[in-house]
Amino acid sequence: MNKVLVTGADGFIGSHLTELLLAKGYQVRALSVYNSFNYWGWLEGMQHPNLEIVNGDVRDANFCREIVKGCDTVFHLAALIAIPYSYVAPDSYVDTNIKGTLNICQAAKDLGIERVVVTSTSEVYGTARYVPIDEKHPKQPQSPYSATKIGADAIAMSFYNAFNLPVVIARPFNTYGPRQSARAIIPTIITQIANGAKEIMVGDLTPTRDFNYVKDTCRGFLALGLADGVVGEEVNIATNSEISMADTLNLIADIMHSDVKWIQDPQRLRPANSEVFRLWGDNTKIKSLTDWTPKYSIREGLEETIQWFSNKENLSKYKSNIYNR
Repeated sequence: MNKVLVTGADGFIGSHLTELLLAKGYQVRALSVYNSFNYWGWLEGMQHPNLEIVNGDVRDANFCREIVKGCDTVFHLAALIAIPYSYVAPDSYVDTNIKGTLNICQAAKDLGIERVVVTSTSEVYGTARYVPIDEKHPKQPQSPYSATKIGADAIAMSFYNAFNLPVVIARPFNTYGPRQSARAIIPTIITQIANGAKEIMVGDLTPTRDFNYVKDTCRGFLALGLADGVVGEEVNIATNSEISMADTLNLIADIMHSDVKWIQDPQRLRPANSEVFRLWGDNTKIKSLTDWTPKYSIREGLEETIQWFSNKENLSKYKSNIYNR
């Protein structure tokens, strides 16, 4: 790689990946979704001689052709990701997640891009039929969000099979860390405790997740961008472990020295057939194809995350009293 494009660079994982790529010496073109305020999300304040920030939208095919020009690698992270919001606005998920991926793949094919790393999600697997979940696990669209990500993965793989586009599907399990959006449970809990809450409304705390600290996730992306033998593959980025939501929240409370109480809120429960009750990812494949292995334990990752959110400047960016879809 020399010059890379990161779509969704203004978001949580995208901004961390941008920082990692810059630290490794790459020239980075970072896409921030267009808005009339020239607001660059988590790229705000990020300055580097090798960083080029552009504004636009992956839903526009012509724009996608323009932004991939001059790049040799594309990390495609731009997507709508909030599961609850996908229940009420599924059309927008189809437009961004499926059509956006199609536009990037088409542009990459036409312009001869050397590697396209497309971001998937563990949600495509649905509730585990067996654990740990390897890449052969059946896909189960249990929400409109997961359905559109299954569709986006299929579009990308069709370009590999039909046109030899050098695609690799990166499938991170649940990523957390500094800058994560308020629609996710970990920042929601941390920000409320940091603001003094003694009782917190929660959804179902029985599901388990395989939590990846964001720095480990980004190292996984970089490894898949560089390694030989990964083109045409779907690859989990996972810790090969699981923890329940209840244990995760209690660990957060313990680290933050809080005696907070959890109160279940019916509006935070997913529809009965939509909840994914168990995610535990098998990372055998990525470890065999690359030199990647997770470095952070769940406690170490949460400690760094809590430290970041506890900073008053960072905490002030979050409306902890509002339930985010």
